[in-house]
Amino acid sequence: METDRAKLHLVRSGTPVEPIRPGPESLPVAPRHALELLNSVRLLSLDAHGRVLDWMNWQQAACLYARDAVAWTLGDPCLTVHGGFNRVSGEHSLLQLHPIVAARGHARAHALAPTPALTNTALFARDAHLCLYCGRDCHRPQLTRDHVLPVSKGGRDVWENVVSACFQCNSRKGNRTPQQAGMPLLAVPYRPSWVEHLILSNRNILADQMAFLKNQLPKKHARSLN
Repeated sequence: METDRAKLHLVRSGTPVEPIRPGPESLPVAPRHALELLNSVRLLSLDAHGRVLDWMNWQQAACLYARDAVAWTLGDPCLTVHGGFNRVSGEHSLLQLHPIVAARGHARAHALAPTPALTNTALFARDAHLCLYCGRDCHRPQLTRDHVLPVSKGGRDVWENVVSACFQCNSRKGNRTPQQAGMPLLAVPYRPSWVEHLILSNRNILADQMAFLKNQLPKKHARSLN
């Protein structure tokens, strides 16, 4: 595919997006909202056995299709990528990308069910952007990472010892445990599974993707995400 002449448009997944049409001399800049919408779409990557790997963007998916490295797909096409013209046949190249893509070959053992990295973004998503002390729904700039057992008292920076807390509650708790501060937790911190992490980390999950991911969860977790 001649990527320098490629254009693409959203087929299904919200508001339709106009194709990005290159000019004869230079590539014009697509409308900002169109690019943001296209770049927000994530395709679910699986191995050939259907085991969940990660999210990938449309560029990564297009490479798999172009290399004939796709074993199978699920769901109706959600993105169409237009490439260049074949010099021999004159045909216009076209790739229809699906929401769930299984690649040929087998994933390495360490790539299956990895431990989610503990970042503030992932932590706040796990706790639904709530302060787990006062219960207030907060915007990201208002949230902090609080160590239930303070690091100065031997607490570790691990999923099971951190919660989302607003600035006010974090300051009030200080260098104390919740019991010492008289601030009981509203939920017990836990380490999310890789599938839970993928669900929590993507706010633009397509219906086919959500249905597939929920089927990979234990029933109790699937119910909590409804």
